[in-house]
Amino acid sequence: MSLIVSLMLFFNGMKSVEALPSLIQKGKASFYSKKFNGRKTAYGERVDAETLAGAHRSFPKNTLVEVTNLDNQRSVIVRINDRGPFAKGRVIDLTHAAARALGMISSGVANVSLRVVGKGNAVALAPIANTFDAPVDYQPMLQPVL
Repeated sequence: MSLIVSLMLFFNGMKSVEALPSLIQKGKASFYSKKFNGRKTAYGERVDAETLAGAHRSFPKNTLVEVTNLDNQRSVIVRINDRGPFAKGRVIDLTHAAARALGMISSGVANVSLRVVGKGNAVALAPIANTFDAPVDYQPMLQPVL
């Protein structure tokens, strides 16, 4: 009986993992396959490949995390909106937009560091704008070479 009471007191005193500002974690990152686009996350949101979001095993929902690709030093801030990754050795799963920003699309997996930068909702939701997608828009700026 005392064992059960001890276990109850132990688990009752445990809090969910709090994201500490500046917490740094290193490991491997991967990204969601496009087939997951539109499916629900563990929190009930829909996966959107064009948002900057990710899945982490212990960070609470809406934690903002700076993810840095250690191979090319590119960084992006993502919002945690899912649980995972469930592949062995991975610390974070990213959306396609976040993986593209980190330059890891071709490799599929990258060595990354994670740094908690805060808690929020709208900061990481803006899609990445590639200014060179529409070169016609920049034609008036070009001067002819004579």
